[in-house]
Amino acid sequence: MTLTPTRVLLDDARAARRGIGAFNVVHLETAEALIGGAEDAGLPVILQLSENCVGYHGAFEPIAVAVLAAAEASTVRVAVHLDHAEEVELAYRAIDHGFGSVMYDGAKLEFADNVANTRLVVARANAADVLVEAELGEIGGKDGAHAPGVRTDPAEASRFVAETGVEALAVAVGSSHAMTERVASLDLDLIGRLAAAVPVPLVLHGSSGVPDETIVAGIRAGLTKINVSTHLNAAFTAAIRSHLARHPEIVDSRKYVAAGRAAVREETARLLALFASADKETR
Repeated sequence: MTLTPTRVLLDDARAARRGIGAFNVVHLETAEALIGGAEDAGLPVILQLSENCVGYHGAFEPIAVAVLAAAEASTVRVAVHLDHAEEVELAYRAIDHGFGSVMYDGAKLEFADNVANTRLVVARANAADVLVEAELGEIGGKDGAHAPGVRTDPAEASRFVAETGVEALAVAVGSSHAMTERVASLDLDLIGRLAAAVPVPLVLHGSSGVPDETIVAGIRAGLTKINVSTHLNAAFTAAIRSHLARHPEIVDSRKYVAAGRAAVREETARLLALFASADKETR
């Protein structure tokens, strides 16, 4: 099915009242696992490269070009997205390299500064027909949109979308980044009010800490794009630890990294099917 614009995948998911998984790439093995899981499930997926990932690899182009090539070779629809870019110039580079979407993260800025920077990214993206996602927690939310207790105000969200022209909005509704236990709760009433207030798909960041059934409830309340990173990283690491414990003689890194890749592939397929199931009525 090949590389697909993010806008197409989000519009399709929103129209069907389903969720779509947006999963973070750490290295090429995770990109391969995410695409393999999507092919196993027969469902589309969004691959995300974060600013942190680019920093880990030391340069944007090598990992970006590799992920774009992997997406192009897929048998299912795959979009490639830049996640949590706090630098406007990095967003520009992703746009220029053919990413389907970019997230400019100005959530730590004052509202006016967030709007001004986001509008710069939107103007550049519009010229290339690239979707822009942004993040909004609260006015002056210095710790970002996913600090404990922060919630996005629907009226402020509506104003922000209107003033910036973004086509997807990450909102603060109870999740938190980097959680290793799945114990977070979501404010389903707030999700519903946000969905009614803004005309663009809503994005849930920090989904790794949210139980399956709560994510499904959040999708039914109005979420569309579900970001997952830590949960899949944990599956990758656990599989490698288990493999090395059973085979302490191994020195070929391909053998134990393959175990991590297989674990992420399996969990990717499960999560994509879970998010897509949200369109079914609760029985």
